[in-house]
Amino acid sequence: FWDFLILFFCLPVVIFNEITKKRLLGDMSCRIVPFMEVSSLGVTTFSLCALGIDRFHAATSPQASTRPIEQCQSIIAKLAVIWVGSMTLSVPEVLLWQLARDASPVSGVPAEYCTMKPLSSLPESIYSLVLTYQNARMWWYFGCYFCLPILFTVSCQLVTRRIRSTDKKSECRATKHGQCEGHLNCTIIALTIIYGLCTTPENVCNIVVAYMSPDMSKQTLDLLNLINQFFLFFKCSVTPVLLLCLCRPLGQAFMDCCCCCCEGCGPDGTSSEGSADSKLKTEMSSSIFFDKPRETPPPLLALGTPC
Repeated sequence: FWDFLILFFCLPVVIFNEITKKRLLGDMSCRIVPFMEVSSLGVTTFSLCALGIDRFHAATSPQASTRPIEQCQSIIAKLAVIWVGSMTLSVPEVLLWQLARDASPVSGVPAEYCTMKPLSSLPESIYSLVLTYQNARMWWYFGCYFCLPILFTVSCQLVTRRIRSTDKKSECRATKHGQCEGHLNCTIIALTIIYGLCTTPENVCNIVVAYMSPDMSKQTLDLLNLINQFFLFFKCSVTPVLLLCLCRPLGQAFMDCCCCCCEGCGPDGTSSEGSADSKLKTEMSSSIFFDKPRETPPPLLALGTPC
């Protein structure tokens, strides 16, 4: 959902600015766009950490195959912590950026752009905090939004593999449940790889600009900033598609929802028969998750015999 917000709001603002050299929504967009982009990094970072912890608990659970499904209230609480924490850590971006106007050195036409400069009208204590954040922003980006999710995910995967390799109860892991757990681990690894590849250019550019900005022109800095933003947009576009393709239950639920919306969910005989068939298939497929093997079914009673 946050990736959708980035593509829906930030992408048109950036494209409009590059085409017209004017900032859509003025000074507000200079504050909201960086805030949403940094919040997106935080949401992805803390979500990957939460998924790594969940996979670790799944591997160390004594009864992994019969582990109950997590309650909706618990999931909502975790999502609230992730979202509120990410947005709280991104609040300094709102106070750091402001709109600036300058004539283009090529065409001489006045152009609007966003500059990283705290407002002097801020209270002294807040102004000093924003300056501190600006000076430490590069390493904060690199440590929290790049190193933390990658190292955390890699560590959880290594520990999980170590536990599973030394686990003596292989009979539970060799079932359909073990395949599902392995599929979920591959999904998390793929998400981490996509995130790492898309955030590496921004961190490299931040370090280069921090030490070589006096020797670089404004056009070069603007180009690097544009490249970093489009890598973020690429990550926001690929992540939902990757989730729908790799996470089969989520993809199937999404397709069922789309088909339901297209067909209008009208109650008719076909849908009732389809639902009955799907129920039968679900009951038949769910039998593979039983701990004990199912016995052979009893012989069918002949027609006309009493129940």
